[in-house]
Amino acid sequence: MRIDRSRWLLVPLVLALAADVAARPVPSPAAPMPPDLAGLAVAVTAAENRAVVFTNKRSAYFYTQTHRNTHPEHAGYRGYNIAGRQVFSDYLLSVNGIALDPATARAVVFPDALVREYPGGVTETLRLFDNRDLLQVELAGATGETRLALAGDRLRAAGEAQGLSWYVAGGETPPEPADVVAVRQVASRFLIAVGRTRDEVAALLDAAGRDAGGWQGARRARLERLIGGDHYLATDDPDLTRALRWLTLTTDALITHQRGAGIYAGLPWFNEYWGRDTFIALGGATLVTGQFTTAREILESFARFQDLDPRSQFYGRVPNIVRPESLDYHTTDGTPRFVIALRDYLRYSGDRALLAELYPNVVASIEGPLANWTDPSGYLVHRDNETWMDARRSSDLSAYSPRGTRANDIQALWYEQLRAGAEFASTLGATDDARRWSDAAARVRERFRRDFYDPAGQRLADRLTEGDVADYTLRPNALFALPLLGDARASAPVLRRTWQSLVFPWGVATLDPGDPNFHPYHLAAGRYPKDEAYHNGTVWPWLDGIAMQRMIEAGQVERAWPLFARMNEIALGRGVVGGLPETSDAYPHPGEPWPRLTGAFLQAWSNAEQLRIWYQYVLGVRPDLARGEILLAPRLPSAVGGVEFAVRVGDGVLEGRLDRRAGHRRYAYRLVRQAFGVTLDVEPYPIRTFQAAAGDTLRAQARDGGLEVRLVSSAGATKVAVRLAPSPERQRAAEALDAEFRGVHFASPRLGPAVATRAPAAARRPG
Repeated sequence: MRIDRSRWLLVPLVLALAADVAARPVPSPAAPMPPDLAGLAVAVTAAENRAVVFTNKRSAYFYTQTHRNTHPEHAGYRGYNIAGRQVFSDYLLSVNGIALDPATARAVVFPDALVREYPGGVTETLRLFDNRDLLQVELAGATGETRLALAGDRLRAAGEAQGLSWYVAGGETPPEPADVVAVRQVASRFLIAVGRTRDEVAALLDAAGRDAGGWQGARRARLERLIGGDHYLATDDPDLTRALRWLTLTTDALITHQRGAGIYAGLPWFNEYWGRDTFIALGGATLVTGQFTTAREILESFARFQDLDPRSQFYGRVPNIVRPESLDYHTTDGTPRFVIALRDYLRYSGDRALLAELYPNVVASIEGPLANWTDPSGYLVHRDNETWMDARRSSDLSAYSPRGTRANDIQALWYEQLRAGAEFASTLGATDDARRWSDAAARVRERFRRDFYDPAGQRLADRLTEGDVADYTLRPNALFALPLLGDARASAPVLRRTWQSLVFPWGVATLDPGDPNFHPYHLAAGRYPKDEAYHNGTVWPWLDGIAMQRMIEAGQVERAWPLFARMNEIALGRGVVGGLPETSDAYPHPGEPWPRLTGAFLQAWSNAEQLRIWYQYVLGVRPDLARGEILLAPRLPSAVGGVEFAVRVGDGVLEGRLDRRAGHRRYAYRLVRQAFGVTLDVEPYPIRTFQAAAGDTLRAQARDGGLEVRLVSSAGATKVAVRLAPSPERQRAAEALDAEFRGVHFASPRLGPAVATRAPAAARRPG
């Protein structure tokens, strides 16, 4: 249900207006965009020829390019794919025997449809349906005979029967499964169904003939609920609003039910669940968007796949890869991220029942590593390729970016896993577990600064080698480990150096450009296999999230914002429509303004981290329902004047309006259906907590050198009114950080980059 945002602040505040002029309503963003899909239309020219993808939210996706399937790496995956196998690669349309050529069409992409308008007035509309292996292609404006034929390397025509055109895909090489495909024409519509038997396919087509219109409406309504109602966003910048809505929807498309609930790591290659990718993405994909039931299902799914055999070397690990037919456990970071994601879920949802259900999984996730994968110092040890930088040579499986045996990000994750486990144990009364795990976490923190940090050089080691040597290779993983340094004086110089060396205006590179192993281009045919560059220079947009978070935490939102804005521009104007890719080159090619996008065209963690940073660190909404609190720490950049939003928290909703226009700083928040302690953090004023009941509105305005804060009940009565003076301590801390980051800039390509020449080899994302 759409919340009526025209009244929610006015009712209680009109009553208080006479008593306090500061209680006037905060203006809404100019002409807020309604949360409908039509307003998200993206027109694509033939020259742009962008990628488009839809999923059925179960195990299938359809990928194409708007005009020509010419992508050198992706074109082979075009068409309809189910659970990792291509069924057909394309459909071919004709009118009166003349083929319709997409290259001549005007293409418009919506979150639920691809529309091509051909010369002569014929319009093609492609749609998928939720949870059904069914596509619909509709032709409008065609006069005469219309036909649709399927094409594909795995596809064989199987004749006509029952008014249907039949095909069989695959099944020629055991144990490859065979898919049965049929096409039915109903007036101007073509319905394409896939199944395992003819009876199954015929039944699906019969149901579609009756109900496809309803299925289409239900899908559209579901998508509009994701960007409206209890999860709503509008800003005074239409492009910002459109980008964030598109990112919400394309991220949701990757949440599927292929083998239980999960998140596809990326398309077209990774239409499977990766443990690390899933739990990096979970916050931005489900929690900030209010999809708590989905988050719960994903956590439960991975708990079922956890290795619970105490005799196994991987005892306690959640899988690295969940395929329809197999599980793989060769990763270290997926399991800590699983436990941390459970903590994040509890903070957003307040669902303690799930904690009780999954606590045995938490115990195994910690006790397994304590028994099998920790060193005498308490660090979590791992193999060279068991971090997220996992690329290996195909010839001998040696790591292209060796990070064994103790990487800095792994220790940071292990520390947080231990802390989360101790928190869970305390909640459930498992005092021995809580004490033991708290002690283990404290030991990691105590030793980390001594073993990883070089105070003279103000640098952080990327790893400790097997011989206990600190490897000071500069990689972005340091950003994850900064909290273990314990204070801003130590972490700020590391952040500054990392930002200026690795953070380009288009994303975060994986290796210092001054390193002899740096590769400025992900793809360099004939020079080296692409996996050699995968983590040795290539830019990964998911890393933008932690880079921007650290800068915002350091009070540098204006320095972080251009990177955020660049990602939005990519989502709206480059690559796959509405989403972000897996990777890009570190440097533009000569004569090109921006680096080329590479890797998977749509990557879950890239999208999700952009959404997470917006909600948690720009809007600054960070719930912790384990403590019954919501932190509100807005950090709007000067480029954003006004924001109106609603987010789900627990069983309730937090509605907000933020305004920075015309020199104002005004904030208003209302709690719907649930009471919380609301902690307001507006710099440079003291942080203050207010106990708010359901229906209360918290309003704050910076004026005349102070912050005026008022908590108003649903009946309009003032419950609390305070004026906060700037905190001298916070002002001094902010000034010190501003001085540390004065003049900081993005990294820029260096002249004459060295590009190694290596023999080509097969490139793949290793397991």
